[in-house]
Amino acid sequence: MDGLHSWWEYVVGHGDDVLEATLEHAQITVVVVILATVFSVALGVCVQSRPTSKAIALAIASIFLTIPALALFALFIPLVGPGDNPAMMALFLYAILPILRNTVTGLDEVSPAVVESARGMGMSSAQRLWRVRLPLAWPLIMTGVRISTLLTVGIAAIAILVGGGGLGTFIQGGLTRLGLPNSVESVWVGTVFTVLLGLALDVVLSLVQRLTSSRGLRA
Repeated sequence: MDGLHSWWEYVVGHGDDVLEATLEHAQITVVVVILATVFSVALGVCVQSRPTSKAIALAIASIFLTIPALALFALFIPLVGPGDNPAMMALFLYAILPILRNTVTGLDEVSPAVVESARGMGMSSAQRLWRVRLPLAWPLIMTGVRISTLLTVGIAAIAILVGGGGLGTFIQGGLTRLGLPNSVESVWVGTVFTVLLGLALDVVLSLVQRLTSSRGLRA
């Protein structure tokens, strides 16, 4: 209980800094996920009906996830310098796979009979995509977006190592001063608020998914 009380006192005493870091962390995450969603859905639509292109796109996106985060962050520093930019570029690459895979899977699972019915109604290819295929695949696409968001929130905590901001500043600051007063509290602030931010964004996206999905597709 003493540890919890000490932690809470640290949060209250650094409330403005915690709020600023949380908002910066959220901004990085939201921008990255929006860009990754637009890119991944567009790519998924383009490659879904082309087996070779689909396999290549998924393989490349999978490779990005095998690269250690700090190494990938550092690769972009010579291009854009230190700060949030190299971290966001790396996070963008990490966020692609879950959305791309779920977009392709969602489109694959749309019943050919439904698509043929839409064709029989006189819908063009674009109309079938926007009014039939994507709406039916949307719940699965949103699941990929939620996974990418949680992934991005977690990895963004080490953006501080390439000069970025966010809640990682508390983790690094605490580890740097480990053994000194409030060092452990600082690490826990960064950790706990990163988790809370991830949960909050997931709840928001869950609500968005429910509101934007057809009534018959809602879980």
